[in-house]
Amino acid sequence: MRHVFVETNWVVDFAAPAHAQVPAALALAQKAEAGDVRLYIPSVCLTEAQLVIRTKFQPRAPADAVRRFVGWARSESMLKAEECDGVFRVLDRYESTVRGELDGVEARLQLLRARSGIEVFPLSDEMLLRALDISTQRLDLKPFDQAILAAVLVRAEDLRIAGADDISFCELDGDLQPWDKNGRAKQPLCALYDTAGVWVYGDFALESPPRRASFPET
Repeated sequence: MRHVFVETNWVVDFAAPAHAQVPAALALAQKAEAGDVRLYIPSVCLTEAQLVIRTKFQPRAPADAVRRFVGWARSESMLKAEECDGVFRVLDRYESTVRGELDGVEARLQLLRARSGIEVFPLSDEMLLRALDISTQRLDLKPFDQAILAAVLVRAEDLRIAGADDISFCELDGDLQPWDKNGRAKQPLCALYDTAGVWVYGDFALESPPRRASFPET
């Protein structure tokens, strides 16, 4: 069994309004449902994702930008009246559809908790203590990232004690990736992942960077 940690960026890409959902995030959830992997999500990520989704995908600003363009294009005789009316109908449908999906974001997140192959776990006292320890190391992480890192490391260590040897973390956020923009290892972050036996992928396809055959070293 492959054990895969994800965080807020995956939750957002999975639970966003339908037109904005990321196929790779959906595919990973399907792998979990099929029993090919088991996904682990720190519970605080659902709270953060809810706020991100409601803020990032509000439809009014992009719709109004297009409306302004259409109004201008009509005044310049670039668009005919019937073309403008068609665009306005599409924009009205876009806004109403997205607003409806935003109203249902909490329900989608609740369903995520009950989805087969996915474990949403709370932060334990041990994880909070690990976050405090992480805050004293030269990692330059924000408090929320410290908590996520601590949650992944502690839960991964528990999985290894239980016998798991294929543990990974899908991390698209550069702050928590153990490599810099030039691909060089970032220390001590890289060492923390290695010690916990967590391979970090920079995508949801579990492909890049390729896992070393010898990882984790024992």
